[in-house]
Amino acid sequence: MVTLETCKAFRNLSPAELNALRQIARERKFSAGQEIFREGEPGDGLYIVTEGLVEISARITQDQERVLTLVGPGELFGEMAVLELKPRSATAKAARDSVVSFIPRDELLAMVQRSPVLALELLREISQRLREFDQRYLQEILQSERLAVIGRFARSIVHDLKNPLNVIGLSAEVAALERTTLEKRQQAAATIRDQIERVSDLIGEILLFTQGTRADYVLGVSDYTVFVQRVLEEIRPEVERRGVRLESGVPPAPVRLAFDPKRLCRVFENLIHNATDAMPDGGKILLRFRVVGDELITEIEDTGPGVAPEIAGKLFEAFATFGKANGTGLGLSICKRIIEDHRGRIWAQNKAGRGALFSFALPLPK
Repeated sequence: MVTLETCKAFRNLSPAELNALRQIARERKFSAGQEIFREGEPGDGLYIVTEGLVEISARITQDQERVLTLVGPGELFGEMAVLELKPRSATAKAARDSVVSFIPRDELLAMVQRSPVLALELLREISQRLREFDQRYLQEILQSERLAVIGRFARSIVHDLKNPLNVIGLSAEVAALERTTLEKRQQAAATIRDQIERVSDLIGEILLFTQGTRADYVLGVSDYTVFVQRVLEEIRPEVERRGVRLESGVPPAPVRLAFDPKRLCRVFENLIHNATDAMPDGGKILLRFRVVGDELITEIEDTGPGVAPEIAGKLFEAFATFGKANGTGLGLSICKRIIEDHRGRIWAQNKAGRGALFSFALPLPK
């Protein structure tokens, strides 16, 4: 059992002050689980644990309390309500059989007025307690945000995997039908292989995104026109099944660009699938290509409702989303990462009466 002299808040008091403190302190005993005071009650005095352990908790909701801290021998509690002359902001309960020294409020305040040392020590104790609570609060906030990010990230992965998995499922069903011809089975097998590769690339892209650092990519030079035509051929059947027409304007004149076909294909898939999601009742997606200065600009425009003003300013931020049940905005963040890795730029705007327009520019070879 500790004594008042060993309490951190009282260790610098003079012998006379300690003696005066002993005269007003009253010993109280509490069984494990017994309440010492309850949140909302008047602050009647200061408590010092001399033996046992006291649990301090606060009400989070009407039916839920959260343990804030545990107070052991030599530590004090209940000082805030006494010095502020306000009701208790937390509940104190004996975590096990405990003995405490109780100093009534009026006597304590009278001693504080007479003893600058005691006032300073109590101020230090309160400051330390607030620091601990602030640190714990920040840790809980950070943990809560981490869990929220993990949840949003998981939903994004599920959303991005859903389309290729659906295609794999449908192709597998076609291949398993007895009346399916050999040619159809071969086509289904090829589709399944393509979608498995798409899933693998998608997972690799997400893992790259979570690393937070950019890799030094070696970009190969390829024919951009041929690449775009192949990508649209792969995407068009899935889009048209959802009642959306995918149209391409005059393709760019044969031009060779430095790019990574797999990663750039991810940009087309994300932008076109986002446009499709924005038009559940059907619509049209139009692709255009133009050369401006030393850049080749690709435009993807839809006839949907356009970009919501609430999200326009942070459209390419991770997890930014608005009005999309299954999306989190991670797809556009990945698009931005890919385009910037190609030394390009990407942006979006609304076209009056025509929906959303996403554009990205890639540098022409010098």
